[in-house]
Amino acid sequence: MSQIIPTEKTKVRRKPDRANYERETIYKILDEAFVCNVAFIADGQPYVVPTNYVRVGERLLLHGSPASRLMKTLSSGAPFCLSVTLLDGIVFSPTATGHSVNYRSVVVMGKAEPIEDPAAKLAAMRYFVEYVLRGRWATVRPPSEQELKGTMVLAVPLVEASAKVRVGFAVDDDKEYAGPAWTGVLPFKWTPGEPIRDPRGDAAIPVPANIQRYSRPQ
Repeated sequence: MSQIIPTEKTKVRRKPDRANYERETIYKILDEAFVCNVAFIADGQPYVVPTNYVRVGERLLLHGSPASRLMKTLSSGAPFCLSVTLLDGIVFSPTATGHSVNYRSVVVMGKAEPIEDPAAKLAAMRYFVEYVLRGRWATVRPPSEQELKGTMVLAVPLVEASAKVRVGFAVDDDKEYAGPAWTGVLPFKWTPGEPIRDPRGDAAIPVPANIQRYSRPQ
């Protein structure tokens, strides 16, 4: 199906005209973003934890230490909410309350499924590395058996998810534009800086072109 059917939990109610349930839109946002925030409840206390992820087909993969609160809670089958946001611009309005931001965001609801098979875990780790930088897996040491045992990998089926997107200028009435304030949009784009060499690395190795000209999505 080209669309993820909205549920009571994922249906956008505030500004529903900004909602998008198309898989292509949702996947594109997820593939460009780098960090998600996971909200869950443990021992009656709500938490929001930032972590990285990778989308593989119709699933998101998460990984971390089996001892972490996040991994222990999610692996137990507890429900959680995950979100990512891309900031595309600051919207300057003629009124104090009219300022806004242009953005693309995704919210995912669900339960995680632990990946136990060693081969599947190794494949997942490759996906994580390649999501950071395409082609990187071939240049680094793969995880050892001990490192794999010390890493928990969780799969999150993309069954309940929705996107929300804002574009354009302020929505104030035309009469508000008579004032002296500048109005418009200041675009934002995530761009890398100059690579900083690790002093412990081989100084003779040049910065690879895909790092020097890094971009997302990979």
